[in-house]
Amino acid sequence: MPIFHHLRQLQECAKHHSSVKQLHAHFIKLGLTQFLPLANTLSNVYAKSSRLQEALQVFDEMPHRDHVSWATILTALNQANFPNKTLSVFPSMFSLDSLLPDDFVFASLVKACANLGAIKQGKQVHANYLVSLFFDDDVIKSSLVDMYAKCGLPDDGRAVFNSIKLKNMASWTAIINGYARKGRKKEALELFLRVPQKNLFAWTALISGLVQSGNEVDAFGLFIEMRREGISIIDPLVLSSIVGASANIAMLELGKQVHGLTIGLGYESCLFISNALVDMYAKCSDIVAAKDVFCRMSRRDVVSWTSIIVGAAQHGRAEEALSLYDEMVSNGVKPNEVTFVGLIYACSHVGLVDKGRELFKSMVEHYGIRPCLQHYTCLLDLLGRSGYLDEAEDVINSMPFKPDEPTWAALLSACKHHGNAKMAIRIANHLLSLKPEEPSTYILLSNIYSSSSLWEHASKARHLLEGMEVKKEPGYSYIDFGRESQVFYAGEASNHMKDETFGLLKELDVEMRRRGYVPDTSCVLHNMEQQEKERQLFWHSERLAVAYGLLKSVPGTVIRIVKNLRVCGDCHTVLKLISDIVKREIVVRDAKRYHHFKDGKCSCNDFW
Repeated sequence: MPIFHHLRQLQECAKHHSSVKQLHAHFIKLGLTQFLPLANTLSNVYAKSSRLQEALQVFDEMPHRDHVSWATILTALNQANFPNKTLSVFPSMFSLDSLLPDDFVFASLVKACANLGAIKQGKQVHANYLVSLFFDDDVIKSSLVDMYAKCGLPDDGRAVFNSIKLKNMASWTAIINGYARKGRKKEALELFLRVPQKNLFAWTALISGLVQSGNEVDAFGLFIEMRREGISIIDPLVLSSIVGASANIAMLELGKQVHGLTIGLGYESCLFISNALVDMYAKCSDIVAAKDVFCRMSRRDVVSWTSIIVGAAQHGRAEEALSLYDEMVSNGVKPNEVTFVGLIYACSHVGLVDKGRELFKSMVEHYGIRPCLQHYTCLLDLLGRSGYLDEAEDVINSMPFKPDEPTWAALLSACKHHGNAKMAIRIANHLLSLKPEEPSTYILLSNIYSSSSLWEHASKARHLLEGMEVKKEPGYSYIDFGRESQVFYAGEASNHMKDETFGLLKELDVEMRRRGYVPDTSCVLHNMEQQEKERQLFWHSERLAVAYGLLKSVPGTVIRIVKNLRVCGDCHTVLKLISDIVKREIVVRDAKRYHHFKDGKCSCNDFW
C-alpha cells in the first residue's frame, strides 16, 4: 500500500479525533515509522489529540529529524503549556540533528519566552534571529512584538513593530496591549486610533491591558464605547477582562450587569468566564453568589475549585473551604500553589494548627510545590494567631526568603495579641532597625512600646513617621448601590446628606457608649487632646460609608463597603457594635482582608 495512503489515514484520524494507536501499531509492524514524513505526521496527530507523551515518544524514536519534526514538537509543547520544556529541548536540534532553526522554530522559541516572561532568553533568540536567513520574516517579528509586550518592554516591542512591512492584526493587538498593560494609556490609545481595523480583538487588547494595569474605570468606559459602536462580541475574552475589572474595584452591581450580558450573549457556560464570575462575586463580598455560579458549572478545572476555596477562606468560611478541598481532590483535580494559600489561610482563622501544618507538608511532599513567600506568610499567620510564637519565629528564620516588613509586622502583631511583651520588644527593636516604610508599622511599634512603658522608643517611632517624606495615602471608603455610588474620605462628609449622616452617627455613638464603648485612640498618632483624637476617629471614612448605607439602602440588605487602607482597631469595634444595634450585616473589604460584621461579631475573630 502506498505511503501517501497511510498519510491520508493519519490525517483522517486527526480530523475525526479517532484513535491513532491502532494505526501506529500497524505502521510499526510494517516498519514504516522510519519513514520521516509518516513519523512527523504521526507525531503531529498525537499532539493535536492532546497526547503529548505519545508525540514525544514518536519524536524521540525518530532515527533523524528535520525542521518539520522540530517545529511540530516545539509547537506541541507550547500548546500543552510547557514553555520551559520547549526551551530546554531546543539545544538538541543542533547537537543531535545538526540543524539551525527555521522561521517556524524561531516563532515557537519566541512564544515560549513570551509565556515564561523570560526576557533574557528572548533577547538571545532575537539576536540569533537577526543573524539568520529569516532576519526579515514579519511573522517572527510579530511574535517578538508580543514577547516584548508580555515581558513589560513595550518600547523594545515598538522598535520591532516599526520594522514590520506588512503589519498584521496580531502585531497591532500585541503592541496596543503592551502599552496598555504597562499603564501607558496615551501611547496605547494613539496606536488604537491608528489600527486599520478596529475589530473586537483590537478593542480587547486595549481594554484587557488597561484592566491589567489597574485602569479599570477607563477600561469600563471603553467597553461601553465598544458596545455603542456595535462591535459584535464573537469571542468572550473581553467579557472576562471586564468581569475581572469589576472584581478588582469591587463593583458588585456592575459585575452583576456584566454577568447578565454574558448570559444574554450565551457565554455563561464558557469555563474561563464562569471562573471569572466566581472570582468576581467572591471579591465583591457576595460569597453566596460565587458559590451559586460554581455549583451551576457543568465543568470545573483547578482554577474553578481554587477560586471558590480561596473565596470561602477569605470570607471566614474555613470549614467550607476545607470541605471543598476534599471534594476537589476526590474529583481528581490536582491543587496548585494558590489553592494551598487559601487553605492555610482558612486554617488560620479557626486555629486548625495541625491541619495547616499537614497541608503545608502535603503541598511539598505530595504535590511537589515549592512554597513561596506567601505560603510561609500564611503559615506564620496561622502559628501567630494560635499563640505558637516561637515556632512562628523559627519559620521566619528558616524560610528560604528574606523576611519583608509585613512578615515581621505580622509576628509583632501576634505577640501583641497574645501579650508576649518580652518577645514583642525584641521583634519591635529588630523591625525598627529595618527602617519600615508603612505608616501602619510605626503605629504598631508605637503601641508596643507604649504598652511596655518604653516612652522614649514610642516617641521615636512617632517622630520617624512624622519625618517620613512619603505622604500617607488618604483613607477612603466606597459604597455602591448600583445606580448610585459614593466615596467618603476620612474627615469629610461633603455629600448632600451630610447632616443626616452626622445625625445618625451621633445617635449610634450614644447607644454604643451606653453599651460600654470607649474610643481607642491609640491609632491616632498626632499629638492632640483626647477629645480631638476621638473626633478624628468619629470621621473615619468607613463610619461615614456605613451611616450613608443605612440611610440609603433597602432595609435588611447587606451593606458592602470597600476601604483602601486597613480598618483601624477602633472602627473595627464600632462596626461590630453597629451591626448588633441595627441588626444588619456589614461587609468591609479593606487592604488586608474581608470583614463580615454580624450580630456584634466579625468573621476575622478580631485578629487581622
